[in-house]
Amino acid sequence: MYAMDHNFYEKETETKAEFQSITDEIKNKSLEDKHALRIHMEYVVEGLWNQFTIALKNYQEATEERKKAYEDLKARDEKSAEEIDMQMRKLQRITDNIGALRYKLSLNSREGEDQNTRLKQDRDVIAAHFQSLKAQLSKLRGSEKDRLRRLAMITDAAEKELNAKCSKSERILKFAEMCRGLETEEEKVLPFYASTLTKEEQEDVDVAVAEPPREPLAQVMYDYTALENFWKRYNKVLLDKTALSKEKSVLSDQNQQLRLLLKQYLDGISVNDEILTQANPLFIVNHNTSVKMNVPLMERRVARKFSPPCPAVVEAAHHVSKSRRA
Repeated sequence: MYAMDHNFYEKETETKAEFQSITDEIKNKSLEDKHALRIHMEYVVEGLWNQFTIALKNYQEATEERKKAYEDLKARDEKSAEEIDMQMRKLQRITDNIGALRYKLSLNSREGEDQNTRLKQDRDVIAAHFQSLKAQLSKLRGSEKDRLRRLAMITDAAEKELNAKCSKSERILKFAEMCRGLETEEEKVLPFYASTLTKEEQEDVDVAVAEPPREPLAQVMYDYTALENFWKRYNKVLLDKTALSKEKSVLSDQNQQLRLLLKQYLDGISVNDEILTQANPLFIVNHNTSVKMNVPLMERRVARKFSPPCPAVVEAAHHVSKSRRA
């Protein structure tokens, strides 16, 4: 332990010394780069200053040329003023022409009034036709609104039904995942039971399936042929459920009979006035007893007590998983 600490301390010292040397080297390099950058920036600033001096000189020379250009533009402005005066005289002549045209317009306005009167009459006719079309459109809109309301109700009902089916499907998938963990190795390898039909019967079924359906029920069955494997598993589970229900009813009857026997036994070992006035079920005379032995001993689960015990069988996968958890 001490040797390990000593080695660790030496490595830590060497690492710190190496880190310090690398840090000093980086700092020195940074200072050198900073100094070189400063020299470069001074050189750039000096160049920019020279450019600025040259630009200022050029600007002064260009300003002198623009001053001369201003004088030229001023002369052009005076010439343009003369042209504007000439254009004003031309505009006056145009104004006179506008007056003559207005007189003609007044004459044409009278003819336009007559034409407007005819157009108003046509407008009234079109407005009446528009009102009738509007009434028809309102009636059609009301009927379409009723249809839309019915469609919305049908859609809402369909949506609710689809949501219910989705919820049911989700529950089915959850139950399928839960049942998947409870399946035996044989069910996982062979999830669908083998067909019990003979070769001739299977050929007849294939021929019947290949024929196009003619009746509505046959069409529906033909549309759901993809769910054949699902129905196989469903029928298998339904048969298992029916068998378990029957076995449960048998076990319930046996339980009631065993409870009756247990009650008779408890009454036989009890001591009170009510029991003493009745026949004691534990009292045996000439190898006969008053206990009502109504339990069917030939039933599989009851007769098991009177048959040689069967060896217990444990699946290998279950044994391996249990041993791994242990």
